[in-house]
Amino acid sequence: MSAPEIQIHNHKAGRDYHILDTLEAGIELRGTEVKSLRGGQGNLSDAFARIEQGQALLYNFHISPYDKGNRENHEPKRIRRLLLHKHEIFKLQGMVATEGKTLIPLKAYFDKNNRLKILLGICKGKTHGDKRQDIKKRDTDREIRRAISNRLKRGG
Repeated sequence: MSAPEIQIHNHKAGRDYHILDTLEAGIELRGTEVKSLRGGQGNLSDAFARIEQGQALLYNFHISPYDKGNRENHEPKRIRRLLLHKHEIFKLQGMVATEGKTLIPLKAYFDKNNRLKILLGICKGKTHGDKRQDIKKRDTDREIRRAISNRLKRGG
């Protein structure tokens, strides 16, 4: 029997941004942070990443303090370093340098080697009109699915 797969999603990202490209990165953590994340105690909703001084840093990734921790427990919203190759950092820096693009963590998960990975998205912010189009498309898709299922139920 395998351990349950733990994933933390950033639900705001899909609503507020167009996701142009993705990249997987490791993250530098302390002991109690790993234990909290294994318990599903993380929140990516306000998190973002920046490239500063040749390093990729993750801001506002909230990891709740470990319940059974002691005075060595971690700070919940500390700045965490993302583990990327130098060429990947340069690539991200070049992509983010263009106007309106930002790095947003989309998902945090444990890979097959039990290491925490962050799925970074190179994103561009949506306008109010873009959000309305998404809502309209979602509603029409829902109506189509509903009509098809009703048609199938009637045996038609």
